[in-house]
Amino acid sequence: MDRNYHVFSDGRLERSDDTLRLVPDDDGDKQYIPIENAEAFFLHGQIDFNTRLMSFLNDRTVALHVFGWEDYYAGSVMPKRGQTSGKTVVNQVRAYEDSQHRRQLAAAIVKGSIHNMRTNVVYYNGRDHDLDSVIEDLEAAAARVDESLPIDELMGIEATAKKAYYRSFNQILPREFQLTQREYNPPPNEINSLISFGNSLVYANCVSAIRATALDPTISYLHEPGERRYSLSLDIADLFKPVLADRVLFRLVNRNQISESDFETELGSCLLNEAGRKTYTKAFEEMLERTVEHPTLNRKVSYQYLMRLEAYKLKKHLLTGEAYDSFQRWW
Repeated sequence: MDRNYHVFSDGRLERSDDTLRLVPDDDGDKQYIPIENAEAFFLHGQIDFNTRLMSFLNDRTVALHVFGWEDYYAGSVMPKRGQTSGKTVVNQVRAYEDSQHRRQLAAAIVKGSIHNMRTNVVYYNGRDHDLDSVIEDLEAAAARVDESLPIDELMGIEATAKKAYYRSFNQILPREFQLTQREYNPPPNEINSLISFGNSLVYANCVSAIRATALDPTISYLHEPGERRYSLSLDIADLFKPVLADRVLFRLVNRNQISESDFETELGSCLLNEAGRKTYTKAFEEMLERTVEHPTLNRKVSYQYLMRLEAYKLKKHLLTGEAYDSFQRWW
């Protein structure tokens, strides 16, 4: 898989011959960023760019993900589609409009999401933690998932599972990173800030993964399609947040690689500072590059590629009718 590049400096990103050049605002040294084998660029600073750059990225099929105020995901500038298929989009819309079909897909996503939350809790259970009650609540939530349920009830079950899942954070993490309540927009403390930042990175990577297929990222099944968002990315991201964002969070905090000094608080919000974002994104990218033996492909694939495989699996289901089993961590 190609790699992601994260830009934290303020300045201007421009084309320089056949590569990219970052010109910082502080008159520092210009930095040259290779475009070969680039999957996407993540802009965390205040960056100017022009249409010449966008045309260059489009030709190289490289995405640009922009993070705005409070480091929330603000949007993406996507290259032309790697694949186009009217048949795929038509089938995607038909599945959304067929209430029974949509419920089947939504239920599969919720089952996968709860399963992947449970694997994290099971891992820490017994390692000086007593998380049996959380596991029981997650299993009870999973047992309630049924393809006949309306979408809002399925989302309610997932929300109940997440509430139970977040209870485990207070035992897994040290006292200074306790989660009393999941809050965002803006996150009021360090733990909420870490969760929000990690989730936004998973979402943006899912945007890139879907774009590599012929699926339309705005047509989704669990989350309601809406204006100005890639709701299919929200569906797929729910499967990968526990496997990617949460595992990075647990590792960094428990190993003291992220501390309270990596945050800044102002106007009622708590955000990672530049040093904290660099530490987190480095660990996140390392996680994406990890590989695991795939049970059906009979070869190792990266965690990043698993997101693309999930999009392809959904596409295959829509085109062939092959049963869709959502991603559930097997290792």
